[in-house]
Amino acid sequence: MVMPLYDDAPLRHLKRPIANWALIAVNVAVFLAVYSEAFGDPLTIARGFAIIPRILFGEANLADWIVGPPAPLTLVTSLFFHSSLLHLASNMLFLYVFGDNVEDAMGSLHYLLFYLSCGVVAGVFYIYATPQSITPLVGASSAISGVCAAFLLLYPRATIVGFFPPLTFVMFPFWIVTLSADRGRAPTQRLMGLRPPLFSFHASAFLFIGAWIVLQLLNASWGGGESKVAWTAHVGGILAGLALTPIFKRRKHPLFDRSAHERPREPKAEPEAVPPEETGSEG
Repeated sequence: MVMPLYDDAPLRHLKRPIANWALIAVNVAVFLAVYSEAFGDPLTIARGFAIIPRILFGEANLADWIVGPPAPLTLVTSLFFHSSLLHLASNMLFLYVFGDNVEDAMGSLHYLLFYLSCGVVAGVFYIYATPQSITPLVGASSAISGVCAAFLLLYPRATIVGFFPPLTFVMFPFWIVTLSADRGRAPTQRLMGLRPPLFSFHASAFLFIGAWIVLQLLNASWGGGESKVAWTAHVGGILAGLALTPIFKRRKHPLFDRSAHERPREPKAEPEAVPPEETGSEG
């Protein structure tokens, strides 16, 4: 999967995206608490707070020793649990890059409600798409999918700097060898337009997120049944984000905003005034 590093969309209304920071902090805190094993087996704990379609439809029950909230509340609690450090890190990177601007366009409270709404709608979409599944679903991916969709609607012309981890993994050793051969001086040249050491690239939000959305749709259509990733939940989050963004955004903040990424027009220089005696030459 292609990963974002940062974007150039400025914050206009908020000095600090406190809701986005709080969401990241809660996700990290929950992960550390669960995987510290202070409360028992991490997988057992996560199962109690995860979305399990058959349990939500009343066709199955958790074992007596598994503690969790009432089944409908797992549509929310599942958003704050992650199955691995890589799962957490990739989700929080997407949320860090795109969430602050979406919060800026909506306001902190509206953004928080938007985030949770996208997660709940995506969870409902998932359980109706896989009603017989007993596989626990955890992770913030579905809500973050809605955030990505919102960013696409709000800042399609923003520039995203991203990288492709497999390419970075392959090319990084060659960059280290080149660095060593050059006596510690970092090479400045790019390779096929990619900037080392991560071999990052620049793309518009329309292209970056648009391609990411297409990938989610393809995976949901072709590989949803065999993958550990709940692609249908991602699709549900995307659809929720596209539908809810116009409702939750600030009234004054336009969709498809272009003003922050267009160069201001320079005023035309007025012709310099010339004294009458210098308007021409006599022959």
